[in-house]
Amino acid sequence: MKAKKEEKQAAKSQSKKEVKKIDKLNEQIETLAAEKNEIFEKLQRVSAEFANYQKRMAKQVSDSMAYEKESVIKSILPIMDNFEHTLAGADKITDTKELLKAVEMIYEQMVSILKNHGIAQLESLGKPFDPATHEAMMQQNDADSDDGIVLQEFQKAYKLGDRVIRPGKVIVNKKAQPAQESDDSQEEAVEEN
Repeated sequence: MKAKKEEKQAAKSQSKKEVKKIDKLNEQIETLAAEKNEIFEKLQRVSAEFANYQKRMAKQVSDSMAYEKESVIKSILPIMDNFEHTLAGADKITDTKELLKAVEMIYEQMVSILKNHGIAQLESLGKPFDPATHEAMMQQNDADSDDGIVLQEFQKAYKLGDRVIRPGKVIVNKKAQPAQESDDSQEEAVEEN
């Protein structure tokens, strides 16, 4: 009987230990569930904040672009005014030099405005052809110039900062190949026959 009592006590003791383990595990489950819920709520907040940030940035970029467009247009409007004044008074101008002077002033005003916006004209005449800044429209033979030199510009090249925004359209010098080489090769072909 004593053995049975000891067995019952051992079983009770074992049962109490298991209950304590189960209680501890249940506490850990509750703690982990609370942590999971807290992390999930943080994730939802961060996700919502990021979505709002994306919307805000898109609006800021759009507003910034609109402001820049407005700024560029406002800087060009005085040129339009000067063209209108010149055209309105063109019929009263008797000397073409006066009209040319007015157009040159407007041109210089436009170049100045472009410079203020960070746009620069690239000089091409007499310089080596550069495919990064030039578009060759045709080639011409000028014995007085080196091979690959820009002889004429159809359109100027423009650069915004370090980036070419429009390549210059140019005529490039291409020296003619000496006719002697082709004559020599023909003579060699005749001698072989």
